[in-house]
Amino acid sequence: MNYFSDALLKYGDFGSRTKRRDYWMFILFYLFLSSMARVLDLVLGFGLGLGLGFSLVSWFFSLATLIPLIAVTARRLHDTSRSGWWMLLGFVPLVGLIILIIFLSQKSQANNQYGESPE
Repeated sequence: MNYFSDALLKYGDFGSRTKRRDYWMFILFYLFLSSMARVLDLVLGFGLGLGLGFSLVSWFFSLATLIPLIAVTARRLHDTSRSGWWMLLGFVPLVGLIILIIFLSQKSQANNQYGESPE
């Protein structure tokens, strides 16, 4: 159950691979902790007052986990034999995000240019 900490320990590892289960468990923990940061903002009354929809604790959490989130997504795409640059597809409204989720949900490929299969 070290999905989140394992991804944080591989903070800048953009070259290897991540199993499907590890990736989605990381996302689940990320969403849970992000929600808890938002609740903590509401309880403590923190806010930047900019009307942008984020607050101090949430902002620091997002900033601290941005690189690990990008790295684990790149490693997951590597596991499906795709370059990490496919993440840019998420900037295409709706359709790009759907295609990216499909890519991230696919089974791991056998050994490829990104290394041996993690399974």
